Amino acid sequence: MERETAISIGDVPHSINGEVLPEREWQLEDDRFLMRADGDHYFFYRKGYGVTIERGAGADPATEPLWCNGSIYAAVASINGFLPIHASAVAINDEVYAFTGPSGAGKSTLATALGQHGLPLFADDTLVLDLSEPDRVIALPGHKRLKLAPDAIALTGARQEEKVGRDIDKFYAVPPGGVVTAPMPLTTLFFLEVGNEPGIVPLGGAEKFFRFQDTHYTAEIYAGAQALGAGGAFDLFARLASQVDMACFVRCRTRSTFDADNELIAEYIKR
Repeated sequence: MERETAISIGDVPHSINGEVLPEREWQLEDDRFLMRADGDHYFFYRKGYGVTIERGAGADPATEPLWCNGSIYAAVASINGFLPIHASAVAINDEVYAFTGPSGAGKSTLATALGQHGLPLFADDTLVLDLSEPDRVIALPGHKRLKLAPDAIALTGARQEEKVGRDIDKFYAVPPGGVVTAPMPLTTLFFLEVGNEPGIVPLGGAEKFFRFQDTHYTAEIYAGAQALGAGGAFDLFARLASQVDMACFVRCRTRSTFDADNELIAEYIKR
């Protein structure tokens, strides 16, 4: 993945399927992926050639790490046969525990805060899975720096570094529990929910299958890159449901219950 995500600056095609590409949209054709950010800011990936960025009118170079570590990385992973999922994760005892939910669900904040409970960060926001081994799912360690809002930094004990971008109210941060850099099996995937009664509810087979049907853009890119179709998607979800434990983690998600919620999930993971 390191070679495939190498970046160069230059001219790129502005379409790879003959259609006009609007701002903040992407196109995927075979082993090629084209993303247009704001203005004439283009990111082009072709398998074996790395990522080329064209900085035309309206391009903001400060935003490039966000695009490269988000949509572009998901596309590179997908085209090369890896499955990216919208999740943050921690690790302990050579096993990975991941947290998924919609944007704003608090995945990064939770995973960072668990560093205070002896659980180092494994991945932030995008978790890449290697499905090449038939009997288990291997998670690949995070590829990007942690990003948090100021209030999340204060809550989690992370060390604040520079601002992510001039128009982005987040900062890069160093997690309090350190990071893990070795691939490990994915043991459990938690779906984050909010409720008045905190708790962890394990999911059964059918519920696991339907819960995992990710609607995030990473799932759309993977399906396109691998030409899954309905049958392929069914097989993928069935495999993940059989090889990965899944549970709902219900939190009050208030500032006053933040520490108690984190202690609950930390004890569950370390049990």
